[in-house]
Amino acid sequence: MRTIFCPARVAFLFYAALLAGNLLPGATSIAQDKPDRPPWAQKPKSASAEKSQPAEADDSQNSSSQRGRIRVNVNLVNVLVSVLDDHNRPAPDLPRESFQLFEEGVEQKIEIFESETQLPLDLALMIDSSLSAHKEISFEEEAAAHFIRQVLRPGDRLSVFAVDENITQLAAFSDNVASLQAAVHKIPAGSGTSIYDAILLASRTLARRGEDRRRVIILVTDAGETTSRADFDAARKEAVRSGSLLYTIVIRPVKNESGRNTAGEHALETITDTMGGAMFFPDSARELDNIFDRINRELRTQYRLGYYPNPRGPANTYRQIEVKVSGNYQVRHRKSYLTGPQ
Repeated sequence: MRTIFCPARVAFLFYAALLAGNLLPGATSIAQDKPDRPPWAQKPKSASAEKSQPAEADDSQNSSSQRGRIRVNVNLVNVLVSVLDDHNRPAPDLPRESFQLFEEGVEQKIEIFESETQLPLDLALMIDSSLSAHKEISFEEEAAAHFIRQVLRPGDRLSVFAVDENITQLAAFSDNVASLQAAVHKIPAGSGTSIYDAILLASRTLARRGEDRRRVIILVTDAGETTSRADFDAARKEAVRSGSLLYTIVIRPVKNESGRNTAGEHALETITDTMGGAMFFPDSARELDNIFDRINRELRTQYRLGYYPNPRGPANTYRQIEVKVSGNYQVRHRKSYLTGPQ
């Protein structure tokens, strides 16, 4: 019996063999998918394979544009500086020549100088809802509502948090004054006070808001730390990492030290000083309006200094910063920053 050679049949058999052996490009997903099996018996797709496909396509598309391009990892450090005269009033319009900036004692070249920074604000307004069993909350709410209306400019965003045994975000970052004021007036009464948790959470939240913005925490509290899960070191580390400013307003229900939690006050003073903000001790909640006005004026008259560290510090280390201003001025700024990976 004579065998007849048929090219079409040979091609068909060869194609079928390729499919059975997963040898054709793109045949992997066909071989893995078994529509006759129940879902739990399906072989899952490799997550790494799924992710690698667009990356490879991206590399092939961009390979020509990447040729000859040198990537340089620059590490610009921004320092916001508040300069006050001997009457605690902001001192604007000082020339660049009045400033000196040091890292670890080594003077740095100031590459960026703004006598009044235009960077928009991200503010975390945190109100301790356990203050003296809520006794002064109405004054705090009114002062905070006034501050929100006063401080927000185009491009700025503010969020409202309640601080008690938990930290609750009552309003997301927004420039909607009416919505933010409504959130302030809905702060619930709490029992404990979690100051370290508040600073840690606010710092982490602000750190995700973008590099081209100023990050500010405003904390109104009685400083009576009682219920935080985080400790002092964890809170300060997150604060330094975020590059935020901290303004702390301590409303003391008891004026003499024997009846107060002064340890909480001292801890807040240390963190506030490290972050480059300010600490206020009003005699009553009725002074809050004036304090919020001072904070607003200071935020609108800050100097911005930027430099590239020389020499650059090792990765993941704290670096000390010092800014000096010629003349009889009080200077506030963050005292350190944490270097990134190299």
